[in-house]
Amino acid sequence: MSETEENLPSERESAHEGAVGKSDNPFADPGLPPHEHRVQDIDERAARRSERTVALLFLVSMLATVGFIASYVAIPIDKIIYVFPLGHISGLNFALGLTLGVALFCIGAGAVHWARTLMSDVEVADDRHPIEAAPEVKAKVLADFAQGAKESQFGRRKLIRNTMFGALALVPLSGVVLLRDLGPLPEKKLRTTGWKKGVRLVNQSTNLPLRPEDIAVGSLTFAKPEGLEEGDEDFNEKIAKDALMLVRIQPQNIKDKQELAWSHEGIVAYSKICTHVGCPISLYEQQTHHVLCPCHQSTFDLSDGGRVIFGPAGHPLPQLHITVKDGFLEAVSDFAEPVGPSFWERG
Repeated sequence: MSETEENLPSERESAHEGAVGKSDNPFADPGLPPHEHRVQDIDERAARRSERTVALLFLVSMLATVGFIASYVAIPIDKIIYVFPLGHISGLNFALGLTLGVALFCIGAGAVHWARTLMSDVEVADDRHPIEAAPEVKAKVLADFAQGAKESQFGRRKLIRNTMFGALALVPLSGVVLLRDLGPLPEKKLRTTGWKKGVRLVNQSTNLPLRPEDIAVGSLTFAKPEGLEEGDEDFNEKIAKDALMLVRIQPQNIKDKQELAWSHEGIVAYSKICTHVGCPISLYEQQTHHVLCPCHQSTFDLSDGGRVIFGPAGHPLPQLHITVKDGFLEAVSDFAEPVGPSFWERG
């Protein structure tokens, strides 16, 4: 072997050095793989077959749409058919769903087949470029903006500027007014009841106005507003909000000062409707002055402002301010809080 041949590296060593050189940059651009032509690109007959397939799918979609319209017109709405495994279903719904589904599917399938077999699939690479503008472009834009602001005299003409701001602030109110046509204005049905100043408390069982002496210590009495009769058309709706329970507690046992001020000789009046899900409260513990809702066991302390002491209820029972006039118990006003379960705008 000559000296020259001894100094030349072998092919294996050269390949190894080339591989090491490439691995030095793991983020090098690998480039795009060679483009592989589809059969439709080199065979016109295959391209025509794909064209006919796409046209057939679009044609089936057209026929399905016509079938949808024909089904809507021809099939009676009460037509019942048997379809395995669905069983007995509406013939009209089945026909409309089937034809519309076929029409939409064929349009999508035709478009996908068209794109995959006939449209160009040559990969095109576009080098990324900085998103931000060049410094000279930004400088020119800022200079043009400053020049425009100066020429508009926006900072100098304060009267024009302020009135423009006022106009832009008020014009959206036109859209707010148009919202009135979306339906009737909300009513305060959840916030108000049949109780108001001067309405007498009537025993729900006897339909007689209640006197203070009718409420015995330790007893639970249910009341309703005077004038609300069971034969009324909307009785059930009104009693669901107006139902009242009365308990006589020794004044010295009432813990809440406002409750004491709203009572009469220890007679306190509270809504009968639980503040959890609206069940009627009917159980009373004489020794503890607690009332219990039988639905989910929410417990309220009538000697402490109707406070919740157990259960899922989230608010105390609303109290009705009562007084005595001409010997009969009557309301001073409506409940201070909405009765029954909480709602999103409770306040």
